[in-house]
Amino acid sequence: MTGVRSSADPAVAVQVLAAARSVTVLCHVQPDADTLGSGLALAQVLHRRGVPVQVSFAEPADPPASMRTLPGVNHLVAAADVAEQVDVLVTVDCGSVDRLGVLADRIDGAATVLVIDHHRSNTRFGGVNLIDETADSTTSVLARVFDTWGEPIDRDIAHCLYAGLVTDTGCFRWGGPGSHALADRLLATGIDGAGITRTLMDTHPFGWLSMLSRVLGSARLEPRAAAGAGLVYVFVLAEDCRGVGSEEVESVIDLVRTTAEADVAAVFKQSRTAADRWTVSLRSRDSGVGTGDAIDVAQVATRLGGGGHRYASGYSTTGTPRDLVAGLLAELPAA
Repeated sequence: MTGVRSSADPAVAVQVLAAARSVTVLCHVQPDADTLGSGLALAQVLHRRGVPVQVSFAEPADPPASMRTLPGVNHLVAAADVAEQVDVLVTVDCGSVDRLGVLADRIDGAATVLVIDHHRSNTRFGGVNLIDETADSTTSVLARVFDTWGEPIDRDIAHCLYAGLVTDTGCFRWGGPGSHALADRLLATGIDGAGITRTLMDTHPFGWLSMLSRVLGSARLEPRAAAGAGLVYVFVLAEDCRGVGSEEVESVIDLVRTTAEADVAAVFKQSRTAADRWTVSLRSRDSGVGTGDAIDVAQVATRLGGGGHRYASGYSTTGTPRDLVAGLLAELPAA
């Protein structure tokens, strides 16, 4: 297969997958349920077809606790054990190569690289790119791939697909009609939707409460930022994260974004290994300020080296807390 092909038509992915002799599926670093659910759902279909497949992500060493019961976890391998040569390498929910972390070098050993994603900011780094910007989750894209392929969605596969769908839509708070229709179909397989949601989104260790009390105390409001739409932000320091997992840290943005006085929310998360390295989560919403349109935080994140969705995105950066806030303010819309 020569050249680069990009399309929202799932047939482009089916053509590659149907001919694959061996497959590596890579999820993004600090995996969420959309990337891991997508990877494990695809692995189960490939395994059912008799295709050797492995799934992995660069970091952390183990999947988040809430995702360890997802069907298909037996296909997960440690990053160090990912094959250096493979017929087809598939990335799921990865907007750019850097989201693969140290596993980015496996691209060079693949005969074909297939990118499956729903991020508008995706850089189309594969030889074949299935990017559906209208989809609410990458698992939604995969559901269309399986349908086009004629592969049935059984209960275990539905479990993985639902996990990505419910988390990426915030329990369907910002999901469109297509997501509700897909959810109905997946639930009809007999999966426990309430149980899956509770495990993924409403279960945390006791230490999470102590972490929140420290972190939320750092919250700051900049009401004039973003052309008067307002910015609220907090810092999660490495010392705040002792005894809690990455998913507890990621949950902070969902609390901060509820601030009524700000349409943009940011959480600056310090690396546990380097004090000057940070990852930043951004969220936006409509409020009627100005034109009433939500600020496109994907554009903001892209200018800062990251990417994502209009309402949810992120990036990585270095510097002091003062530098980080100044850098973000400079990229938000001016009055």
